[in-house]
Amino acid sequence: MAANSESEKQTFRLFSTSTSLGLGFLDSSENPLPSPPPPPYLEVISTQISSSVKYTVELVNLGELTLLKGRVNTQEVFGLSNSDLVPGKYEGGLKLWEGSLDLVKALHMEVKNGNLSLRGKRVLELGCGHGLPGIFACLEGAAAVHFQDFNAEVLRSLTIPNVNANLSENIQHLETNEMNAGGEVRFFAGDWSEIHKLLPRVPSNEKNLNCSSGHSQVASYDIILMAETVYSVSTLQSLYELIKMCTSSPHGVVYMAAKKHYFGVGGGTRQFLSLVEKDGVMASNLVAEVADGSSNVREVWKLSFR
Repeated sequence: MAANSESEKQTFRLFSTSTSLGLGFLDSSENPLPSPPPPPYLEVISTQISSSVKYTVELVNLGELTLLKGRVNTQEVFGLSNSDLVPGKYEGGLKLWEGSLDLVKALHMEVKNGNLSLRGKRVLELGCGHGLPGIFACLEGAAAVHFQDFNAEVLRSLTIPNVNANLSENIQHLETNEMNAGGEVRFFAGDWSEIHKLLPRVPSNEKNLNCSSGHSQVASYDIILMAETVYSVSTLQSLYELIKMCTSSPHGVVYMAAKKHYFGVGGGTRQFLSLVEKDGVMASNLVAEVADGSSNVREVWKLSFR
């Protein structure tokens, strides 16, 4: 794996202080059940908020940042009780996983240190759930932020209300700091193996489309964000092919937050980065290591084209 320069890397350590946000994602030793066919892919319009699900908000303090996290009942949305994951039906999008917070903190530090600018950029958040990393991109002036989740129900009942709540809450802050949250915001549901068929294309005179995977007509993003998306070995290849297709070449980047290992399901940053390194198309750089001294080590990585 390629190493960052000292000015670019800015590797840091964070210490977890909360155990109430859906932490310990898939650390059980149970074997996953076979996955049924994925649901159809579709765009969810921002006005299609679920009216039958109660949505409440809580503050999330991220040091210099304060965002809102929504809360909905899994039983109300999916008819499930206290379940993190039901393969092919529900992929955990209603919980706020710690990797999402790690990613927001890492992005904030990257911006603060001058290693990243989101202003005017096209951003895609994969496996968004609450959408906090994508929301941060909105608040930093991204030109377009597209949110993707496996479940349309997650987008309707949680993601869209959470985006609306955070942007409304931060409007005064935005005006004060001359930021812009008025960029294009869209929502897409579907499996990673098919969602590229739905994501909006960018005219070739605006972006140089990445054709390294043999796809000539795909969406093109300056920045792809994803947290806790590499837990399942069976989906790693389709996820990697998707980011290669949809990351603008040659300067697009991917920021990934995840656990080093997901015990019981075989995934993790090491499994995913092994796939990346073997392919040889993208380079990986460690941005952050997150540890509390007792639980699974978490990391934030940056991927870019070689």
